[in-house]
Amino acid sequence: GKSARVTCPQCKEKIVVNAPAEEQAPHAIPETPDAGVDEGDAFEDFFSFTEDDDEGDAYDQNALDYVEEEGKTALLCESDPEILEKVSQVLEVLEYHITVPRSSRDALKKMRYHSYDIVIVNEIFDTQDPEINGVLIYLERLNMEERRNLFVTLLSSRFRTMDQMSAFQKSVNIVVNLNNIQDFDKILRRSLADNDLFYRVYRECLPH
Repeated sequence: GKSARVTCPQCKEKIVVNAPAEEQAPHAIPETPDAGVDEGDAFEDFFSFTEDDDEGDAYDQNALDYVEEEGKTALLCESDPEILEKVSQVLEVLEYHITVPRSSRDALKKMRYHSYDIVIVNEIFDTQDPEINGVLIYLERLNMEERRNLFVTLLSSRFRTMDQMSAFQKSVNIVVNLNNIQDFDKILRRSLADNDLFYRVYRECLPH
């Protein structure tokens, strides 16, 4: 019973699908889940967007125009100023164009419009419970074709740096413990090189 807005993966034009008036739901669905709500319908609504989003399309379109399609791009989901500055410095040296969303919902909107090369997300970004991190849940649901082209880094205070089992469990490429944030440059460079080597043959075999 809601209107939906999607972006064509080929021409990048926005397509609006309006629901018939007689099929619209009689009651509005809350925009975001309440704290402590389990995954399920609440997150389905959290991941949906309608014509009435209060953030407005102008902000999203401006963000889309600002991203250079030919350059490397990174989505940095971090609210701590010190960590944000440290990670941003590393990404700038590696020549990534950095986008910093204001919330999980803002991050999901940006990922609708652009395919980022790297997503770095703190496990408690825009949430007090790392198990219901909206960005991580969205990334877990991506189809494999999209996910292979995305390098996801989880910033955590719970898991050890480069803990492969934890990374597998959380569906990310690497885990970086916040106690090792000073070594983020070395960790990221090594992990990106390993990831590129791992997928190089696979990507060379894909049809162009």
